[in-house]
This record gives sequence, structure tokens and C-alpha cells, in this order.
Amino acid sequence: MIDKTFDHPRTGDLKPTVPVDIPKMETAFSALGLSDALAFGVQEMGYVTPTPIQAQAIPVVLQGGDVIGSAQTGTGKTAAFALPIIQRLGTHGKLRCLILEPTRELALQVEEAFQKYAKFTDLRVTIVYGGVGYGKQEDDLRRGVDIIAATPGRLLDHLERGNCSLANVDILVLDEVDRMLDMGFLPDVRRIVQQCPKARQTLFFTATLPPELEQLASWALRDPVKIEIGRVRSPAETVAHAFYPVVATQKFDLLHQLLDRTDFKSVIIFCRTRMGADRIAHRLEKSGHTVGVMHSDRNQRERIEALQGFKTGKYEVLVATDIAARGLDIAGVSHVINYDVPENAEDYVHRIGRTGRAQNSGDAFTLVTEEDVRDARSIERYMGVSVERKKIEGFPYIYSALFDEKALAETAAAAVKPASRLHRGARR
Repeated sequence: MIDKTFDHPRTGDLKPTVPVDIPKMETAFSALGLSDALAFGVQEMGYVTPTPIQAQAIPVVLQGGDVIGSAQTGTGKTAAFALPIIQRLGTHGKLRCLILEPTRELALQVEEAFQKYAKFTDLRVTIVYGGVGYGKQEDDLRRGVDIIAATPGRLLDHLERGNCSLANVDILVLDEVDRMLDMGFLPDVRRIVQQCPKARQTLFFTATLPPELEQLASWALRDPVKIEIGRVRSPAETVAHAFYPVVATQKFDLLHQLLDRTDFKSVIIFCRTRMGADRIAHRLEKSGHTVGVMHSDRNQRERIEALQGFKTGKYEVLVATDIAARGLDIAGVSHVINYDVPENAEDYVHRIGRTGRAQNSGDAFTLVTEEDVRDARSIERYMGVSVERKKIEGFPYIYSALFDEKALAETAAAAVKPASRLHRGARR
């Protein structure tokens, strides 16, 4: 086999060798229309069977059609668009593909995935996001890239500075587009789309399909194929979840008990506010836990260090705001704990979707105080199921109406139907 090498666009290092002689592949991925080189690369990464979103989206993207792909988190959406895009681009040329992401972490994750999938090509991939200097990004753009993963604000800065042009973009991807709408990026997204050629392929990938997304899609896409995998309002069947009623003054004590009595591998604890996340992380560290923290007030270096530390096992606990709720691919999260009930019922599904991924089982616990009862009921109405209320045996609960049997019965009756499976509580 003859190999060739070329410069890595971001580091200046040599990119991994590119085999010229790829073996003939007959796999489930090549059967979808992927080239031998891509099927070989996917096989080397250990993937054997396409997920449902991949099986349905890859052939459509390869044919050049617009797509609205809706699937729960953890279902392989990135590969569903990255693999066919790499094949459609072929070899190194001008900037022809733009992927917009709502957060820096998601942009980094997608760029990393493209680098891996494009291992046996000469395509150049880079990333553009805020919170860091412009120098390295400007160098990459001057050298020429085929694919950019970007956050909207920093990309607009580069466009205004004349550092890049979208005039040759053939494929535009809006990833986690529902989250971009939630974060108020719609005006920026519209400005970016307007700078792309009208004759392009546009792909929307999202976990949910709110009405605002339909309006944007009607403006930005042409006769899209809609691909919906699973119920978008329900958590994955691999996740068991329960509500733990508690008065506000005992919330941290109950959290401490849950952690002590639970056999967890790694756990994400979600808080509503940045100050709350910092406060909980500090108290957990004093209790002897190794903790990483992620929220928008942390600088990019701190956020990357926290995420990587959690992935590698340096931190057993990651305390985060909803910045970590969507899209992030973190393998092996055994538990999610909602220290604060999310105000948006949709965010509940995204949060607990951080566990129970890739067909593994997971548990999600939510601490519900007197002030959270309304939001808890909204979550149940949104999902169409009642969520089991649980108490920890031996915990010195202060009496609350939350534990009144009549109130619990009324709460359960307010849901549309009973849960489809039993939920596991804390494991001793």
C-alpha cells in the first residue's frame, strides 16, 4: 500500500497517512452508497451498523437533497451528515461546506468528528468560535479549508473582517438548530444564510421541531426530506428517571445522600444558574468529590479542561448549566441529576438524554421542591407520562405538602398516561 501525507490545517502537523490503495468494502455503510475509503475509515473506528438516522439520511444527502433530520440526542446525527458530505466534497478545493453550531463545545466536537471521518482524504477542516484569539483562525482561513465548523457570532466577525467568503459554499448544515433558536441566534443565522449561494444543499439536524423551526426551514430549504426518528417528546427507553421531592433547605443534603447511596460511574449535575453551578461544585469538592464545572462564565480553556477531564475520568462529577444539555457526545455517563428542575420541559428530555446513550442503561434523578411542582407537572404533560416520586429510606425529611399522598395522586393523575417502564431509584 502506498501512502501520502499532507499538512494538518490547524496544527501544522502532518495529517495521518492517506492510503491510496483502499480495499474493496462490502459493509452496511458501503451499502448506503458510501465510498470504500469512507467505509474503511468507519470500520477502523469500530462502527459496524448504521443507526436509524444514519441509514435514512446518508442516501438522501449523497443524492444532494435538502434534509430536516429530527432524532433524540445520542443517535448519531453527526455521522449522518458528516460521512456523505465528505464523499460529496471529494478532494481539497475551496470552502464548500459550513456547519453552524450553537456552542463552542458542539463546534469542537463536530470538527473533531470530521477530522476523524476525513482521515483518508485530503480535505481540510477547521473551526471558528469565540472566546479565543483570532490569530490561529485567521491563519487557517488564509491557508484554505474545505469545511468550517463555526458558531454564528465569531463567523460573522470573520466575514466582516474579510477573512473568508461563503460564495462557494455548496453544503450548509444547521446543527442543533432548535438550540440555536432558543439561544436567540436566529438573526445571525439569517445573515449567514443570506451570504451563501441560493443554489446549495441545506441540512437541518435537530432534536425537536418547534414551530419557529418550520418557519426558518420554509425560507432556507427547498423541498426537504423530513426524517424523524422516535418520539421527540420522550426520553430514550434506556433511561430510568424519577422525581425526588424535598424541601429547598434540604436539597444539597439529599443530593449528597443520592451520591453516597448510588453506584455511579460518572454523573452530570444540572443547575439553572452559573452561580448555582459554582456553589454546588465547591460544596461537592469539600465533600471529597472530583468535580469539573461547565457554564458560559468559564473561559474556553476552563470549559475544554472540564469536559476533557470528565471524559477521561479525572472528574467523577460534572456540574453544568444547560450549555451541556444538548448534543455533546460524552460516553459512559451513568447518571444525570437535575439539582434544579428545568423551566422548559423540553430541556428535561435533553438533560436526561446525556445518560442511557448508545443502548446503555442510565438513571436520572430530579430534585423537586415546593417551588418546582408546577414545572414538574409541565414536564409530565409534555412527555405524556407520569414520573414516579421517590423517597430515600432513612433520610430525615422535613414534612412538606410535597409528600402528601393525596397531592401525589393528583399529580400522577394530571399526566396523560402511566410511564411505560419501571424506574430505578438510587442503587446501594
